[in-house]
Amino acid sequence: MPGPPVPERQVRSIAVSRPGRAMIIDDTEPEPGPGQAWVATEWSGISAGTEVALVRGTDPQHQRGWDPDLRAFGISPVDRYPKRGLGYMEVGRVTESRTDVLAVGSLVAMAYGHRTGACADPTRTTVIPVPDDLDPLLGIYLAQMGPICVNGLLHAAAALGGPQAGIDAGVRAQHVLVVGAGVVGLLSALLAVRHGAAEVCVADSSAERRAVAEALGLVAVDDADGRAWLAIKQRWRHGPGDAGADVVLQCRGHDAALATALKALRPQGVVVDLGFYQAGAEAVRLGEEFHHNGLALICAQIGRVPRGMSATWPRPALAAVTLDLLRERGEDIRTHLVTDVVPFEDGPRLLTDMAERRLASPPLQAVLHFPLG
Repeated sequence: MPGPPVPERQVRSIAVSRPGRAMIIDDTEPEPGPGQAWVATEWSGISAGTEVALVRGTDPQHQRGWDPDLRAFGISPVDRYPKRGLGYMEVGRVTESRTDVLAVGSLVAMAYGHRTGACADPTRTTVIPVPDDLDPLLGIYLAQMGPICVNGLLHAAAALGGPQAGIDAGVRAQHVLVVGAGVVGLLSALLAVRHGAAEVCVADSSAERRAVAEALGLVAVDDADGRAWLAIKQRWRHGPGDAGADVVLQCRGHDAALATALKALRPQGVVVDLGFYQAGAEAVRLGEEFHHNGLALICAQIGRVPRGMSATWPRPALAAVTLDLLRERGEDIRTHLVTDVVPFEDGPRLLTDMAERRLASPPLQAVLHFPLG
């Protein structure tokens, strides 16, 4: 027999009613029970890649359909609208608690979407404390976005040093190219610097984003003509027939970016791919550098750390590495990455404008601010 219905609380959240139409809707969350707490949202970061794809309807799940058991596309019904649950970079205040783990008044980072509040159960989901010495807005990077980037370094470490390698093993003393100067690319580049890379270059076609990379102290390479790979091979020459990056962190969801990444590698180099692709990869020619230089291509997504590392690297451990970076470079990140802070009520309009490419200067990192009370 089913149990009694779980009491619910009204919240407001952002959803997509149909492609191109984001809106605020009335929604519900479970009332906190024993061992749970209520978190009132203060900040929520927008993921320009993932969320804009959902607003446009160009993500693979809405095009081909995903079978979660066989983990394959094209054999299940496609996702349908409305689409709820946009967002994964939230910071909120604990206002009610029925657990000793979460004290009333504490600030936490979670991934529950652009909604005014959420029921937090620390036994079922990752809840990361936001320390008092950190700008609260920067907490948006602790629960998921930062761990995405740390996971990229872990995959490089596993590829070069095996499952027992430390996080530094993938970049320390290595020549690292980061393709894409979006938030994932810039945070990944800063992490590579912090963890001992010999040199880090960031390639992007946008002059504005290259300027941000340079403001962060990174070397920026123009990829507007798709020839950043040549500049990298000329910059990093290791010997006859051996030029290019040791590791590429590929952080754009475009096949041309992956083509640049593969061409920029030295023989037997590794591409760790953090991009969110929405289509095929016609620009990638596997019969060329990939084949002739014996290259490796690894997908690093936040759903899994490298095999053999899950016990050592749960999500809080990834968040701890992120926190170290934010403590060291937080002022620079706040100044140069966070370009737009808008009220929650303006979120649907901003997402729609981004999806329709209406903005003369698209946000690098947009953050929604939620009213108090």
